[in-house]
Amino acid sequence: MHTCSTEEGSSGSPIISRNSHYSIIGLHYGSFYNKVNKEYPFNLSTSIISILNDIKLSINNSIISEIYISEEDINREIRIINSFENHQREYNLKIKEKDYIYKNEKKIKENCEITINNKKIEFAYYYKFKTKGKYIIKYSFLNKLENINYIFAECDSLTNLNLSKFITKYVTNMGWMFSKCKALTDLNLLNFNTKNVTYMGWMFNGCKSITNIRNLNFNTEKVTNMEGMFRKCKSLTNLNLSNFNTEKVTNMGFMFRKCESLTHLNISNFNTKNVINMECMFSECTSLNDLNLSNFNTQNVNNMRLMFNKCEALTNLNLSNFNTENVTNMIAMFYGCKKLTNLNLLNFNTQNVTFMFEMFFECESLSKEKIITNDKKIIENI
Repeated sequence: MHTCSTEEGSSGSPIISRNSHYSIIGLHYGSFYNKVNKEYPFNLSTSIISILNDIKLSINNSIISEIYISEEDINREIRIINSFENHQREYNLKIKEKDYIYKNEKKIKENCEITINNKKIEFAYYYKFKTKGKYIIKYSFLNKLENINYIFAECDSLTNLNLSKFITKYVTNMGWMFSKCKALTDLNLLNFNTKNVTYMGWMFNGCKSITNIRNLNFNTEKVTNMEGMFRKCKSLTNLNLSNFNTEKVTNMGFMFRKCESLTHLNISNFNTKNVINMECMFSECTSLNDLNLSNFNTQNVNNMRLMFNKCEALTNLNLSNFNTENVTNMIAMFYGCKKLTNLNLLNFNTQNVTFMFEMFFECESLSKEKIITNDKKIIENI
């Protein structure tokens, strides 16, 4: 607050203090109006300290990662960063797979500065480490980033990532961001700003060693694609996505496929009214024994192929609210659900389904009498 006399339209003017050698201490932005007395008892400003801190944070847009090099990694080219900003690559089949031609390489080089153990290196996607041990890699970005898909994809020696100073408020694409970071065990996404992100497909795909993704309280109100988002996160045991806003999501195919250790999955608030694809969504979640899908709206879904395939620990599954009138593919939908003892498919409508063979194959505990349905196609397929 300040008591300088102001007129309408003074917002953005500097607040200058006599007691601080006439230095700027803030910016004026408005007045507090007392409706009772119809007076303006004091004015409002933003502290110059908070403004400077925000500028400092914007300039210091950086990521710190930790990588461990073993004896066998010495003198071998290790991927330390992948492409971003509209990741596109052209394969040259005559040379090694790592020798990609990156269409945006010049733009990437201009935008990113890399240091290893505080020593600046020439920009590179791969780097040869001379000795074994732990290395700290810092990436500093000069401009605002909008597309960071693939940025750490296949960085398979990466063990730790500090993203606390990584500014993502302009980012729209996070697809494949950590895909196949198979040595990563823990990830803290505390300050991640995802309010403008529209694509999160395959984001954590293949992070097979990760046991915890902390602070996954993403703003997903603009996201349209979550395909394969947690696929092959084989060590994850608990995943709470109750805060996810999925109102605009159209693709959830493969989303949790092969999350083999997952025992608790909270998706109770998922809004699936616009989802078209649920193919392999829970396929091979072999440890999942309970799944609440009572809120699922499947009116627009056309693909449920392998949706619950090999969910070997599932004992009960209530799909009584499922609307399947637009589904065309139900191949092996419940294949290998060995412990499933009853199944309510009362509202299933398979009039448009053309593929549904092996739908109940290897459902060892599920007898014909325990499947509640009036659908002739399903009855014939049991």
